[in-house]
Amino acid sequence: MADFLYEDLLPVGEDTTEYRLLTTEGVSTVEGPDGMTFLKVEPEAIRLLTETAMHDISHYLRSDHLAQVAKILDDPEASDNDKFVALDLLKNANIAAGGVLPMCQDTGTAIVKGERGQHVLTPGPDEEAVARGVYDAFTRLNLRYSQNAPITMWDEKNTGTNLPAQIEIGANTTPGSENAYKFLFMAKGGGSANKSFLYQETKAILNPDRMMQFIEEKIRSLGTAACPPYHLALVVGGTSAEFALKTAKLASAHYLDELPREGAITGRGFRDVELEEKVFELTQKIGIGAQFGGKYFCHDVRVVRLPRHGASLPVALAVSCSADRQAKAKITPEGVFLEQLEFNPGQYLPATTDAELDAATDGISGTGKGAAVKIDLNKPMPEILAELSKHPVKTRLSLTGPLVVARDIAHAKIKERLDAGEEMPQYLKDHPVYYAGPAKTPEGMPSGSFGPTTAGRMDSYVEQFQAAGGSMVMLAKGNRSKQVTDACATHGGFYLGSIGGPAARLAQDCIKHVEIIEYEELGMEAVWKIEVEDFPAFIVVDDKGEDFFAHTGEVTLTIGKRPGL
Repeated sequence: MADFLYEDLLPVGEDTTEYRLLTTEGVSTVEGPDGMTFLKVEPEAIRLLTETAMHDISHYLRSDHLAQVAKILDDPEASDNDKFVALDLLKNANIAAGGVLPMCQDTGTAIVKGERGQHVLTPGPDEEAVARGVYDAFTRLNLRYSQNAPITMWDEKNTGTNLPAQIEIGANTTPGSENAYKFLFMAKGGGSANKSFLYQETKAILNPDRMMQFIEEKIRSLGTAACPPYHLALVVGGTSAEFALKTAKLASAHYLDELPREGAITGRGFRDVELEEKVFELTQKIGIGAQFGGKYFCHDVRVVRLPRHGASLPVALAVSCSADRQAKAKITPEGVFLEQLEFNPGQYLPATTDAELDAATDGISGTGKGAAVKIDLNKPMPEILAELSKHPVKTRLSLTGPLVVARDIAHAKIKERLDAGEEMPQYLKDHPVYYAGPAKTPEGMPSGSFGPTTAGRMDSYVEQFQAAGGSMVMLAKGNRSKQVTDACATHGGFYLGSIGGPAARLAQDCIKHVEIIEYEELGMEAVWKIEVEDFPAFIVVDDKGEDFFAHTGEVTLTIGKRPGL
């Protein structure tokens, strides 16, 4: 019989995070039985920490992440489109750091993980104090309310506060952590959250050739809708499906970076850094790049191997997007501490941005202002379509003029009207449609953060809408299905890809006027009309049936036959 052995399933090593002190108020120590010291934490300390954390991760990024974005600009192997996206993301980070416009219009679901030491005392419930901090951040800042409460199975209502948050607080019994309350704060937008996947596999993939083929297939299926470059996490194994998924989410946030680098008979999880390097190299070769072709589909890769039941092999995949929003925190006898994010992202911008990156490439893959084809959206729709038809997919555009903004619920309502025999609204015939939903508008500004949402959610509407004369030019982020390509080829339409991620820059530099034109009761899901200037976009699907992303899903790695077969 084997000896009893115990080790944490995820034995994370020493925390090397740099923290900043928020306050010492609401924190004290008391002596207990047997000379033990206990940490008393008041609800206000937890509330303040949560509110500050949600503010910081909405406006600031980690310095390591920013350095990875800046590295793209210096890499001679990076495509021009990689560099253009990277530069826009750095500009966006610099604007968001002003504390007014959040870096992404989808300010996310608030996710809070807490680990409470055995000697931490609170009046409780701690979850309520965390929820109050989330409430205060989202109602006081220029953030967006995205949470829908189910009223019946079929009916929903926006809560108007971005609550409820996902709050999970558990005990931390690790020696040395008795008087510490540790946290991870995350803001997970819908696009990024939708790219978490679970695959129920078998031992058949536990060999290098089959595993790499499997990984390539799944990575290509991610597409660009969640705003790459990604921090990609792959988890192989797990004591349950849900534990595999949870581990993948934590790994994508670099929360598990200090795991051991090798396994043990105890069954502990570990990082396979050798496989991480191979997968990262694969992501650089598949050609998707930072949204519009190139090398930088990912910033980095984390691979975690977990134990498993002999009859089960869950595999989980998750990403953290270009809005890499998370921060660690802790409450100790010394005070309330939050991870130090980068307050000065401008230092990562190149000294000269336009002159050095301006490429005279007739609109294809250029990075500077002169490399984009200018499209006047004030012209009649037939003239806009005729101008777009002159250029191939991957052409970079600069859009100026009116756009109509409509997303999921508005599309559903317009479909109901068409199904009832009504006409397509004239505004969808006259103007391109931008799939988006804004964050709150700061005082004195024309717009709040206003980046694109995932195009694929509207795919099922395109054929019907274009047949009725609407949605002839669509603008959003991410790749689309073949039904959209076919509809554009049939009806002469276009899908333009917008850079996913720089919502603050678009609001400050490109969006000049915003007004609601229908369905005001839907809040951010209403139909809006906006005026844009030099709004960046790329032709992704054209009127000839060409799709820039058409071949990005094709797996190139194959498993050869054994000799003699």
